[in-house]
Amino acid sequence: MSQENLDVLAIRETEVDGIRTVLTAGGGAVTAGLAFRVGAADETYATRGVTHLVEHLALHRHGVSDLHYNGATATTYTLFHVTGTTDEVVGYLNGVCAALRNLPLDRLEIEREILRTEAAGRGGGANRQLPLWRYGAQGYGLTSYAELGTWHLSADAVRDWAATRFTRENAVLWITSDTVPEGLDLSLPSGPRHPMPVVTSALPVTPAYIQGEDGTVVMDGIVRRSSAAALFAEVLGRALYADLRQKGGYSYTATADYSPRDTEFATITAFADALPQKQDAVVGGLVDVLARLRAGRIEQAELDTARATFLKAYDHTTDLAAARLPGHALNLLIGHRNLTTEEHKAELAAVTLDDLREVARELYANALLQVPGRGADWAGFTEAPQHSGGTTELGGTRHPSREDASVVLTVAPEGVALSTPGGVVTIRHDQCAAMVAYPDGGRRLTGLDGFQIAVEPTLFASLGPDRIALIDAAVPPAAVVRMPARDPERIPRPRVSGDGEGPGARGLVRHFFQTLGIVVFGLLTVVWAVFAVVATALMFGGSGPGLIPVVGVWLGLAAPVRLFKAVWTARKKTAAESGAG
Repeated sequence: MSQENLDVLAIRETEVDGIRTVLTAGGGAVTAGLAFRVGAADETYATRGVTHLVEHLALHRHGVSDLHYNGATATTYTLFHVTGTTDEVVGYLNGVCAALRNLPLDRLEIEREILRTEAAGRGGGANRQLPLWRYGAQGYGLTSYAELGTWHLSADAVRDWAATRFTRENAVLWITSDTVPEGLDLSLPSGPRHPMPVVTSALPVTPAYIQGEDGTVVMDGIVRRSSAAALFAEVLGRALYADLRQKGGYSYTATADYSPRDTEFATITAFADALPQKQDAVVGGLVDVLARLRAGRIEQAELDTARATFLKAYDHTTDLAAARLPGHALNLLIGHRNLTTEEHKAELAAVTLDDLREVARELYANALLQVPGRGADWAGFTEAPQHSGGTTELGGTRHPSREDASVVLTVAPEGVALSTPGGVVTIRHDQCAAMVAYPDGGRRLTGLDGFQIAVEPTLFASLGPDRIALIDAAVPPAAVVRMPARDPERIPRPRVSGDGEGPGARGLVRHFFQTLGIVVFGLLTVVWAVFAVVATALMFGGSGPGLIPVVGVWLGLAAPVRLFKAVWTARKKTAAESGAG
């Protein structure tokens, strides 16, 4: 960006201790942010949470303070933020950098626990599933996954991550001050400027849909970053609110959001809540609104209202340059162009109805819709793959499920596969994003495409220690996450049988009562047959003596024999399932 454009925004670029820095004068307290180009999308599933650990450790020494400060680990960046007097801001930034140079790793175990507690109480949001289905268990998809790294990463691994990612070349500093405050010491190790994460895809066909929880309908799509796309998100949100809340009364919240993903693309997310009985109407309403916008049936008033909303921000914001400074710094961090106020206003003014229609079509072309209840095939959406597309079972040892003989686990040197009546999931060891390993032999493998296979010796026949050892030897060590022992009650057990070698407890109980039922019914049958013969004799008044025994036995045995046969069949089935004789 030219120096002329920077002057228009009153933003000045400089450098502090090798860190790119942007400044602009602001009224009131000084606000500053130190951002690093590293976030959750730069990790692996096995190391998920390492950036968050570094952030927590860097802030530990600040403790409880009246100073307004915080840290945040986002998808592609980590930010340390502070507001206060000049001396307070200097002290905070110096403290963060000192901690990054020498992390208080004696706190590592405590911070692990804090992060796990934080995760347990944090909801993932209504759209928490969309990234993993769109991107898989890597890159931008990792925001959907648990922070496995907090369970096993060593002090050396955390220290190395800080030393290679939290570097001066990989950072940008912004301060609402016309000069660099005195006393700043932001010395950090040197390191390369890290590029944005590689974009992956786990969706072979779009638009696609997945099944979600009751109460919410969510859709997202990827579009090129532009003023037209930002305006479209505003138009979409207003249209959803008008149709789903004001007209239909189906939703309380109906909105849309525009969020930059990287230097070239952004994510538009649409959301609407619904009562269970109104969910189908909400899905239909959202699809109808998007179809209308795709068809170009957009009123000029809709565009003008959205444009006015953006322009109002310029007219009613004091210290405009200071307000835009954080966004300016983040764009600088990831390499996206910055616009002056006049340039942005000009772009907004140039957006036409045709531009909005093209954004709508781009959004729909790669949309991912999360729906409760029934699917969305009727609206042109294809269900996202539920099994590994185009894969076949591996040629290793086969281990039938103890619960369902039609489910078979295959263990081979090159990977594992789970065959079910619905299809096959295959995870090759060299494509394993993470393998959670428990001391009892249980393993949970997650492929880079997001599919998971639970390898539980308790659930599959003949799955002994040798097979588990084969998996352990084949999965790359960097993908292995060793977990503490599970509570015995959390180890999965077959629903029908025990260990496959003898009767299961519930199977034995059913077997006993079914056998007892047969004995009781046998005795009742004899009594009933005698009673039937006597009753038949009385009915015929002594005539037809040859017919009496035949009719009596038939009446006495027909119903009991049918019941006996049904119970005996059930007993045989239970005996076969449980291993009882």
